[in-house]
Amino acid sequence: MVIDAVAAELGLSLRRRLFRGYEQAQSKHPDRGAIALIKPLTYMNRSGEVLPALLRRVRASSDQMAVVCDQVDLPPGSVRIKRGGSNAGHRGLHSISHCLGDGSFVRIYVGIGRPASRAEVVDHVLSAPEGAEQQRFEAGIARAAAAVLRLFDSPLEEVMSEFNQRGTDSR
Repeated sequence: MVIDAVAAELGLSLRRRLFRGYEQAQSKHPDRGAIALIKPLTYMNRSGEVLPALLRRVRASSDQMAVVCDQVDLPPGSVRIKRGGSNAGHRGLHSISHCLGDGSFVRIYVGIGRPASRAEVVDHVLSAPEGAEQQRFEAGIARAAAAVLRLFDSPLEEVMSEFNQRGTDSR
């Protein structure tokens, strides 16, 4: 959803190339050069499989990429940004780190909150939020999209400082 929002803001359309396991939109940025938005179409726990060949094709490295993912340990709508770190049990991040052989990429986490019961985690992650949680989630999507856009123009540390501030979450 974040990638869709970024593409819309940039006036880009994500397209699937024949037999590719992802949708892609590319553009040129006046300061940063080529920008590629990628949305894997694989299962989350296989999302890294498309990246090695794709990074070679666009002549980029993992330290030039940002990954947007959900995070159950953050309240719905909150956004946190960091470079590298552990995968913290997130299977999508594990797939990406494993397939790239490197975990130094930027991570933009969008909080979805933790369900009341541990047994409900998978259902919670895969289901659409409702009510007030839906509003907070949509605000988090918009905030994460704004963070991605800022990364095109600003140093990571500046963007982290702006978006990681406590009290700026959508609660």
